[in-house]
Amino acid sequence: MAADGRDVRKANVDPKLLELLACPLTKGPLAWDPERGELISRVAKLAYPVRDGIPIMLPSEARTISADDVLPPAPPRLSGPS
Repeated sequence: MAADGRDVRKANVDPKLLELLACPLTKGPLAWDPERGELISRVAKLAYPVRDGIPIMLPSEARTISADDVLPPAPPRLSGPS
């Protein structure tokens, strides 16, 4: 465990789960940061931790991130047939 309380083991999030999850504050999409094992809400500028493969989607548990910490813009999602 890191000094700041984060679990340093690399966690993974199922891509299908990532498609279903949304930021509880903005209802916007989340991006996976494999380096820190967090789900990033670019709009809310919050990083939600993933512990033992379980996303902790509580704003009180999220870390505020700066513009430097925000990942580069995500590629556009492809939409299926209407």
